[in-house]
Amino acid sequence: MENNIVTPSSKGLLISLVMVAFAVIITILKQETNQALGIIPIVLLLGGIIWACLSYSKQMNGNVTFGNIFGHGFKATALVAGIMGLWVAISLSFIFPEALDRAMDAQREMMEKGGQYTDEQMDQAMTLGRKMAIPMGTIFSVIIYLAIGAIGALVGASLSKKNPNPQPFDNIG
Repeated sequence: MENNIVTPSSKGLLISLVMVAFAVIITILKQETNQALGIIPIVLLLGGIIWACLSYSKQMNGNVTFGNIFGHGFKATALVAGIMGLWVAISLSFIFPEALDRAMDAQREMMEKGGQYTDEQMDQAMTLGRKMAIPMGTIFSVIIYLAIGAIGALVGASLSKKNPNPQPFDNIG
């Protein structure tokens, strides 16, 4: 009986689905600015990528190398990062534009508490921030998810069972 290997794209889609569902719940509850909840997507991504690596090693019966496992995990990471980048852009532009308004209001309050800016400077900063929030948020989320996913893939690859069976002619050349 042959093992069915679950592709990194399937695992990436599953991890992304969980992360988007969490993001929707947080946004519906209007908790986007709650910094304590910000750790949960990181934990979801790390846990998901580590799981992807461990399950790949198990599906391959340990006949894998560190690089094989890391590559599998990073492919899943790349898909998650892309989907989450798209999610940020779509959700802030079309689905939950009020979430951007809440974030901008929170930023303005922080600037007012600091007392370092005039009203004119705050208005200019808010105008620029509103223009740049979606593209910068998208780029930033992709980069952060790639970095965190790479760490997860490294951890997953190091924790996975590796017992590669050498194939004939591997040592030639």
